[in-house]
Amino acid sequence: MKKPHRPRDNWQDRFDSGRYWMFGIHAVRAALLNQNRKKHKLIVTLNAQNQLEEAIAASGVTPELCDARKFSAPLDSNSVHQGVALETEGLEWGSPTDVCKAEEGAVALVLDRVSDPHNVGAILRTAEVFGAKAVIAPFRHSAPETGALGKAASGALERQPYLRVRNIATEMVALQELGYVMIGLDGEAPLSLGDAMQAAKGSPIGIVLGAEGPGLREKTRDTCDALAAIPSQTSFASLNVSNAAAVALYASRA
Repeated sequence: MKKPHRPRDNWQDRFDSGRYWMFGIHAVRAALLNQNRKKHKLIVTLNAQNQLEEAIAASGVTPELCDARKFSAPLDSNSVHQGVALETEGLEWGSPTDVCKAEEGAVALVLDRVSDPHNVGAILRTAEVFGAKAVIAPFRHSAPETGALGKAASGALERQPYLRVRNIATEMVALQELGYVMIGLDGEAPLSLGDAMQAAKGSPIGIVLGAEGPGLREKTRDTCDALAAIPSQTSFASLNVSNAAAVALYASRA
């Protein structure tokens, strides 16, 4: 049965452009080379400046040289900054329906309350490898674009759209109206992931993943076209959400 159309709010009202500090050699190099990335301030040690020389020159940003023993960027003390930090803003990609064009082979990821930036960063890296259109997550109870997420994504944040929205169920319906088949991962589902992917073959696919532990919320589950499980050889085994995303993306390309 076709799901009813739900009104969507204005995309510009959903975009959060707050400033934050990005850190780490790989993340900052990719950000410096991204023409769409706003760059407010760059702090580097001499060693980091040498490693990033070409990217700094291409960006046109004048770096502030800092003593490695007294790194001046306002970062958490546990941040592994590798001698570089860039003050920037969140990237604006557009709405899910703008980014996720419905075409054969298209795949998008929807994250329901996945709040660990390391998991989201790993998912962004995997999504880029498999050519996903976007990774979509709600504003609330999800990992925002931060330095920790950017470092975990190791540059993928610049190339893989990460779209945070007010209501993922609303966006799922909008993608369904474009032809997407939304497959939610649920360890208790009787349908296997392989069978679900086979049934959706030829259609663009949305892979929906929930937070570890609670899984998908009821509204999210109800909006999915199908629920599927990744087969396990034991009754106790389970996958980290980023690993589950990798398996599901691989299955979507099989």
